[in-house]
Amino acid sequence: MYTTFYQNEKIQQPNFTAEVCFDYYNERIRIDDYRGSVSLLSKWLDEMAAQNNFHKIIIKSRHDDLSKWLESGFIYEGEFTGYFNGASAVSMCKYFSNERRNSSYWIEEDKIIKDVLMLSPTSISNPMPKEYTLRMADEQDAKELADLYSQVFEVYPTPMDDPEYVLKIIKSGTLFCVVTYQKRIVSAASADVNAVYHNAEITDCATLTEHRKFGLMKHLIDHLEQELFKRKIYCSYSIARALSFGMNAVFHQKGYVYKGRLANNCKIFDKYEDMNIWVKDLSESI
Repeated sequence: MYTTFYQNEKIQQPNFTAEVCFDYYNERIRIDDYRGSVSLLSKWLDEMAAQNNFHKIIIKSRHDDLSKWLESGFIYEGEFTGYFNGASAVSMCKYFSNERRNSSYWIEEDKIIKDVLMLSPTSISNPMPKEYTLRMADEQDAKELADLYSQVFEVYPTPMDDPEYVLKIIKSGTLFCVVTYQKRIVSAASADVNAVYHNAEITDCATLTEHRKFGLMKHLIDHLEQELFKRKIYCSYSIARALSFGMNAVFHQKGYVYKGRLANNCKIFDKYEDMNIWVKDLSESI
């Protein structure tokens, strides 16, 4: 059951509060928001990591707190520009094992990102073949979406192959856009909306292998961006597998800016993978 993957909690201590995700599946703690003492929060996080045998802590820090997290042993890995209602979030990380800290593919990923950044950005997508139809998904699509993700990803950092989980996140406000072929979903992407800080993560990007040559993902991202813009959400970001030339190329060509790399961030396919941060200001581009 998907509840064993992770647990979100609001922690309230005398000197700090924090929105904490205990991510058991990916053996890490993630902090998406906090207030109060950085030093005491850092000590508490160290204790929680030890208790749960987690290998990584990742925090979205305010710029003003960056030096405090550095003093507590955290390192800079990237930036989510505009995340906090226009102010940037800095991704600060701490590791508890050499295996989790050290990437075996870093130089290869440097080469991939170098090649991606040499591509010319394009705001115009090739027309979608007439046999394909693009639309927003609804609750009735939960099972078919779960089937798609189970076919595309043998391992994934969230339980997207569970129809109950997919239905839950649709009901919670995550936007899904799909492409159908012969009335079956063959490609999908989502926008995980943060209504408090007015940002959204473009995620859960998946296309069946036999349909990947038509650039369907660019059309999905275009449509999700338009939906976000209507909702006055201007910070759109994504984290893409650093080993995937194709997905990184999609975000670069759609006007996203490369903002750093998260080492051994989450389990995808057969191992922990490094993830590249991509950010776009929709207020300047739509």
